[in-house]
Amino acid sequence: QLCCLLLSHLILNYYSHQTPVGGIEHHLEMGRKLLAAGQLAEALSHYHSAVEGDSKNYLTYYKRAAVFLAMGKSKSALPDLSQAIQLKPDFLAARLQRGNILLKQGNTEEAREDFLAVLNRSPDHEEAHDQLHKADDLELLQEEAHEAHHRGDYFTTVQVLEKVIELSPWDPESRELRAECYIRLGDPRKAIMDLTPATRLRADNRAAFLKLSQLHYSLGDHHDSLSQVRECLKLDQDDKECFVHYKQVKKLSKQLDSAEELILEQRYQEATEKYESVMRTEPNVAFYTNKAKERICFCLVKMKSAEEAVDICSEAHQREPQNIHILRDRAEAYILQQEYEKAVEDYQEAREFDQENQELREGLERAQKLLKQSRKRDYYKILGVSRSANKQEIIKAYRKLAQQWHPDNFQSEADKKEAEKKFIDIASAKEVLTNPEMRQKVDSGEDPLDPENQQGGGGGREWPFGFNPFEGGNFHFKFHQH
Repeated sequence: QLCCLLLSHLILNYYSHQTPVGGIEHHLEMGRKLLAAGQLAEALSHYHSAVEGDSKNYLTYYKRAAVFLAMGKSKSALPDLSQAIQLKPDFLAARLQRGNILLKQGNTEEAREDFLAVLNRSPDHEEAHDQLHKADDLELLQEEAHEAHHRGDYFTTVQVLEKVIELSPWDPESRELRAECYIRLGDPRKAIMDLTPATRLRADNRAAFLKLSQLHYSLGDHHDSLSQVRECLKLDQDDKECFVHYKQVKKLSKQLDSAEELILEQRYQEATEKYESVMRTEPNVAFYTNKAKERICFCLVKMKSAEEAVDICSEAHQREPQNIHILRDRAEAYILQQEYEKAVEDYQEAREFDQENQELREGLERAQKLLKQSRKRDYYKILGVSRSANKQEIIKAYRKLAQQWHPDNFQSEADKKEAEKKFIDIASAKEVLTNPEMRQKVDSGEDPLDPENQQGGGGGREWPFGFNPFEGGNFHFKFHQH
């Protein structure tokens, strides 16, 4: 029993001497030094210890409030200032500081009480006079903003709230009201800029997080939308409105990310299907339908489905006339269809919206070369094959046409001459298009057999590789069918 009493006495003695006055002074001194050095978190820790050591000292509360304010935590500073005032009602510096915070929070009534209390004890206090006038001005402006909003004059409301927020930047209500006006005026980006700080100005601002998420969603910022609605669910995981919205955003965001991954992996057919599911998931927000059609247009060009690509790209272009990616992709689809004039037009239109874009400049140059070349010799057209034809298809087309236009098939001299020209073109086309290096030149708008492109020049139509099958009399060709 004695042992227990002794232990109790030791424990009581330990706690009663835990933070002696000298210790408090040390904490206050350390707090002051760290605050001056800008080490706010460390300073705050010492002021916590000082307050715990002496809860009746109004100055320690005031000093800790100063650290909270330096950290931008005005909400945490208020209780400390109130405690300092309670301990010392004539502590004017604390009164003034609390009044300033209340004014910045838009609480004119309580701010006015503090400024009047200062003036009551110190009638010539200049700052208190100035702040009291500001409180009066702010109250009038708040009333003016609410009246303009009530009559539906959102433009005036925004203009007045500009002055309100200048005087009370920590008032969430003014920012939320201005955000609502911006939404009604069709400027969601500015609404986001007001709602973002508003979420931090209230302890539980689920409504602002949800509104932010919905705004980001409507603008197509699905990742931002997802992160904002998650903030709402962190505050209350059972919030029904936030949870319903979260499920929708998560599903759509996953589909969009997956579609882009498929494009990176060059799985264009699957990406097209994924973008079609995006349009089913969100049919009401234009951004997502526009995005899906733009990317399906891109995929169809990559898959060389030229006709379908032109249709989808044209539909996408109607929805977004200034989208340079759609114009670029439709130009490429026209190139696949050998409609070079239309390709040139699309590239020129795209360049009007972005003069500096190198890809568009190069695309236009290529389309112009192809157009120029098509007015000369179009090797694909000669063989009647598409630009995406493989070597086997090219050889098959060549054999069929070579048989058809073989000069031996014609009787009159004039017909033989015409057939010879055709036959040379057919053979040239086959040689060029089955040679990867020469075909690449053709695809970039050059004619590898054009004398202008060859050193030394020379006129007339020549056989590729200096070989002429017509030298030395009759034409004898055998074609083996495979």
